[in-house]
Amino acid sequence: MNGPSGTRPAGEELLHHRAEGPGGAPALLLGPSLGTSTAVWDAVVPELSDAYRVVRWDLPGHGGSRASLIGAGATVAKLAELVLALADALGLARFGYAGVSLGGAVGLHLAVHHTERLTGLAVVCSSARFGGRGPWEERAALVRRDGMAAVAAASPARWFTPGFTVPRLVADVREADPAGYAACCDALAAYDLRALLPGIAVPTLVVAGCADPATPPAHSREIADAVPGAVLVELPGASHLAPAERPGAVSAALRGHFGGGAGTSAR
Repeated sequence: MNGPSGTRPAGEELLHHRAEGPGGAPALLLGPSLGTSTAVWDAVVPELSDAYRVVRWDLPGHGGSRASLIGAGATVAKLAELVLALADALGLARFGYAGVSLGGAVGLHLAVHHTERLTGLAVVCSSARFGGRGPWEERAALVRRDGMAAVAAASPARWFTPGFTVPRLVADVREADPAGYAACCDALAAYDLRALLPGIAVPTLVVAGCADPATPPAHSREIADAVPGAVLVELPGASHLAPAERPGAVSAALRGHFGGGAGTSAR
């Protein structure tokens, strides 16, 4: 792979992405949760794109990203590699990064293994380990065998507090490619970054939804306790997809954390 020069090997496919905000503004990449698309950030981006060059991306098999970008046995490291390829193609030498759930896990991996690329990190409703291999291997097998229907039916209860929903996000998981979704489950099954958290040297914000059953606040506290200097914000009335359910609080936390600049564009 070429460096952050804005060039890439011919034929290399990138993650589907949307870029919003001034071209010369500091760069802020936004990563999605499993089962969602760039739409998970829809209510937050208007509050960020005046000050940042916001780039949000889709997981393989979700939204506009092809499932073939990853395969069975995928890892969070592979997803992080795809994010870096996107940043390189956009000419972003350094950038701020915020991610929800699996998107947050990608951010933690970047902070551990590619510290020089990040100016700041926000980990939203995420974890350093998502409960072990078994449940993710079972979910991967389910969608490979039966498709997305059962997962889509169960998602609103995992994602939102009672009485709240975002139909577009429920449609996202229903329309996800089973092969890409299952490969992302494989990545979650293999993921455990707990032992490496104390080595993170990037300014880190951790945001928890107080009503999140998928990654309860204890997961966020574990990250915040282990990462030197990390700041923890717990949001009442928020479940797993806090950017959709409490967008004002999430955008305020991100702006406060990244301050006047989330990163530096290099073109």
